[in-house]
Amino acid sequence: MTKWLSIIGMGEDGFEGLSARAQLALQNADVIVGSERLLGFLPALKGERLEWPQPFSAVVDQMKPLRGRNTVILATGDPMNYGVARKLLEFIPFAEMSIIPHLSAFSHAAARVGWSIPDCDTLTLHGRDAANIEAFIQPGAKLIVLTADARTIPEVARRLVARGFGKSPITVLENMGGAREAQTCFMADAVPKQRFSDLNTLAVECIAGTNAKIWSRLAGLPDEAFVHDGQLTKREVRAATLAALAPAPDQLLWDVGAGCGSVAIEWMRSTRGCEALAFEHHEDRLKMIAANADQLGTPRLKIIAGEVPNTLQGKPGPDAAFIGGGVGIPGVFETAWEHLKSGGRMVANVVTIEGEMHLYDLQEKHGGVLVRLEVSHLTPIGPYRALKPRMAVTQWRAIKP
Repeated sequence: MTKWLSIIGMGEDGFEGLSARAQLALQNADVIVGSERLLGFLPALKGERLEWPQPFSAVVDQMKPLRGRNTVILATGDPMNYGVARKLLEFIPFAEMSIIPHLSAFSHAAARVGWSIPDCDTLTLHGRDAANIEAFIQPGAKLIVLTADARTIPEVARRLVARGFGKSPITVLENMGGAREAQTCFMADAVPKQRFSDLNTLAVECIAGTNAKIWSRLAGLPDEAFVHDGQLTKREVRAATLAALAPAPDQLLWDVGAGCGSVAIEWMRSTRGCEALAFEHHEDRLKMIAANADQLGTPRLKIIAGEVPNTLQGKPGPDAAFIGGGVGIPGVFETAWEHLKSGGRMVANVVTIEGEMHLYDLQEKHGGVLVRLEVSHLTPIGPYRALKPRMAVTQWRAIKP
């Protein structure tokens, strides 16, 4: 099929700011789809005008009847940079469309504050939980953040203050590229009581205070980073566990017997697009998982309440599976192994003799390696000190053929 769909990025400078190619596409269009704001920038044109449906998920039903007609979709800035093009590519082949980008909000913001984009972390909180910013709050980090609306500004500031980054400068860049453009700078702990435009982007320079909570993106967060009741994979063992699970972009983990969710959360923090399902039945621990996911920047973590192995049935097959509790429960390993994708990684940790015996059997049947992890910590003994061992953990690591 010929290209019937053009996706055009537009800025606050409206129709006049578009390239000649984009203007010609609009002039020839039979149908023009966009938000009320962007459609309002257009001059009189022959094309029929349609506003985006609400909710946005209804866009599939709106677009299917237009297939084959000369259609233009208006998007804000760069349609491929947290824009609408990604959603459309899920059901419209790329061969049927042309994409004409405008400057993204990231480009606008970087130019206005003098930051090199490769030296920044760029992220969006538009249509996403503000907790996503937590993993990016690091000493010296420069963040360019797309917001949902003006309410995102005090929420980002609140999270910075709570982490001990209250002296971080925040620049609010409103309506960039248009006649109403404005710029306001303040510290995270001193948000001005003024009305900001809902169309804004934030530039945040993270400055850590003396008592800042600094949580690395690398595996092995301090145990005190998590709300827990003692049922968590301890720091050194957790680091080894994540290394064995080997997270990769856009992969899915099953965390079975998740406890406070520490392994699933660190998996999701590790690299782009990692997802996880945390299976747990204990009511108080379910609340802990939710609290940890919020304060450590993984609000996308899916928490599955109930008893395993029943709750494992019918879930998307994982790229990696971790059994931190219950490997000896009939059906738990078998169900996880059955769902695990070919080439997927399986890791199980135990501390009891009975658990070890079960892992010996699994290693006999499925191969892999068994490792004993023993960690000692410095402990005072009267006027002296000694390295006191923690309970040893036996770990089985296997790759499904």
